[in-house]
Amino acid sequence: MKIKIALLAGLIAVAPFAGASAQSMIDMVDLKSDAFTMAEMSRADIEAAIAKLAPGEVLDLRAKALNGLDLSNMDLRRTNLQTARLMGTNLAGANLDGVVLDQAWALNADLTGASLKGASLFGTQLVGAKLDNADLSKARVAGNFSKGSLVNARFDGADLSPDETNQSMGLMRGEFSSAKLDGASFKNANMARALMEYASLRNAILIGANLRGIELAGADLTGADVKGANFDGADVNSARVGAMKNLDDAKNFDKVKNIDRAYRN
Repeated sequence: MKIKIALLAGLIAVAPFAGASAQSMIDMVDLKSDAFTMAEMSRADIEAAIAKLAPGEVLDLRAKALNGLDLSNMDLRRTNLQTARLMGTNLAGANLDGVVLDQAWALNADLTGASLKGASLFGTQLVGAKLDNADLSKARVAGNFSKGSLVNARFDGADLSPDETNQSMGLMRGEFSSAKLDGASFKNANMARALMEYASLRNAILIGANLRGIELAGADLTGADVKGANFDGADVNSARVGAMKNLDDAKNFDKVKNIDRAYRN
């Protein structure tokens, strides 16, 4: 009962600040409460519940506190994790293809090598999380990955852009400030207006990516392959853009903002 009350309190605490930034939302929530530190189910409980599902049925784990559990290498495709609490949870190697993780809290979670193809991460909090070698191809990525490690992660065909038709929660978009994205692949991804200030994108693959209006201030794009990428309105203030690959084949690089303040050598 105690954890359910704490979890409800956590949900109420978030609701009034729907228009707040991701960081301010984190600051307004008590991350030391039971809702964000304890688990109301075990791995065995989840495995048993999945095993009992009827064909086509989905296990409803919405708003469940699953903090700190070892769910590594589990097949979670038949779950709904919207608003779930996954703080520090081990999801390394888990299969989350197509799973709804909207507004889930997963700060410092481990999703190393996890598969999230086609998953929905709208308003998801993944600050400091590990997603090295994770696959988010064709996923809807409008969550906060700031300070996370996403080395060699795959975002091919993913959508990191804000939902400009529905801003009831503020400008929800892919946020990767100070994240490590070395070697990550964003082939044909929609990265329009994504926030990647001070991110490391060394040797990233940005082939065919839509970078319209992306915020790259202070980012390091050394060795990034930008063939066919659209830079229209991208902000490169203090960014390292001098050693990108295939820049001659990029689009609209002459329309970037603050090129005079970028590092070009």
